[in-house]
Amino acid sequence: MTDLYPEIEPYEQGFLKVDDGNLIYWETCGNPHGKPAVVLHGGPGSGCSPWYRTLFDTGSYRLVLFDQRNCGRSTPHASALDTDLTSNTTAHLIADMEQLRQHLNVDRWLVFGGSWGSTLALAYAERYPERVTEMILCGITTGRYKEIDWLFRGGVAIFFPEQWERLRTALPEAERAGDIVEAYYRRLNDSDLAVRQRAAEAWCLWESATPAWPPSTSLAERFTNPMYALAFARIVTHYIYHNQ
Repeated sequence: MTDLYPEIEPYEQGFLKVDDGNLIYWETCGNPHGKPAVVLHGGPGSGCSPWYRTLFDTGSYRLVLFDQRNCGRSTPHASALDTDLTSNTTAHLIADMEQLRQHLNVDRWLVFGGSWGSTLALAYAERYPERVTEMILCGITTGRYKEIDWLFRGGVAIFFPEQWERLRTALPEAERAGDIVEAYYRRLNDSDLAVRQRAAEAWCLWESATPAWPPSTSLAERFTNPMYALAFARIVTHYIYHNQ
């Protein structure tokens, strides 16, 4: 995809203290007096990348990007086993967004979300409709059980049989016939770092394969950072396992 607008740097950035000791990284770029717009990244657990800045005419928009709890530059980071994800839920992320809006003195904003970000955008708009001027959604998912099962419990595997088998066989044989999500959730929270990292790599290989056709046979570039991959896989399986 060709970038629509040139890359730019933030003119302001910082960390917002929310509950349970969480610090949420945020940045603003573009026109300080422009139309406010907030970007919700995917995952959950992907973190915001500079690419999102190229989707808006930053001469016209005051663009707000932030890393959702425990990922990207937000702390504590989910790559650390002692980072408790109990308070990382959709409801908490909605509250973080609203606290950030108030912190930045934004009255109402356009909400942009892709993939998991579209789910969060819809949930935020349901909770705070008076704060949303417009919505732009892409790669839309609503987080329904059938959507999760299609992606992570064998549905889409009919199109990616080799990649699905690779995901299964990365588990001990005794765990391959059960719930894949539960098995990976356990291994991503194992006390042994090597076990966690092997599980994260296998999970992220699956995540790398399914958006592409023909399927990718290697890790997407973002997953080549082991700590990024571990945080991402921990947060995704946490949300699916607990239906957060």
